[in-house]
Amino acid sequence: MITTDVENYPGYPDGILGPQMMEDFKNQAERFGTEIIYQRIVKVELEGAVKKIWAEDGTEHHAHSIIISTGASAKWLGLESEKRLSNKGVSACAVCDGFFYKGMDVAVVGGGDTAAEEAVYLSKLCPKVHMLVRRDEMRASKIMQDRVLKQNNIEVHWNTETQEILATMRSPA
Repeated sequence: MITTDVENYPGYPDGILGPQMMEDFKNQAERFGTEIIYQRIVKVELEGAVKKIWAEDGTEHHAHSIIISTGASAKWLGLESEKRLSNKGVSACAVCDGFFYKGMDVAVVGGGDTAAEEAVYLSKLCPKVHMLVRRDEMRASKIMQDRVLKQNNIEVHWNTETQEILATMRSPA
């Protein structure tokens, strides 16, 4: 839902924004009679032709097919300073929080598609984006690597591992 451009999915020759793609999936499924239930599921029974699931509120649902969507969560580095500075300069979502850093130099840790996408997004808001990649290559898809390397204001720091996050608190002007 928070992905910007999705370009590697069939049927979208010009790419599509993640939220729009999810809405398209939902609309298509509902068109064919799919009932979409937004509840936290606490128990499943997948044996047999009819599957059973139980919601947190005790509601029991039966279906011939179930799609389990567990979502995604941020990959944190596990640093004490990262926890201490969370929401005070450290974020796990550029799309959510990038505007707070508009006009500032920022860093993105990682070399996969998510990090590349976040770096490209931030490059539109920030004068300089430092991308810290642990290895001498990115794991990101070719198209995302090309986008990162094409941006003049993204500097990739290869073979770089984040050991600590240091911060200097500024007084309000």
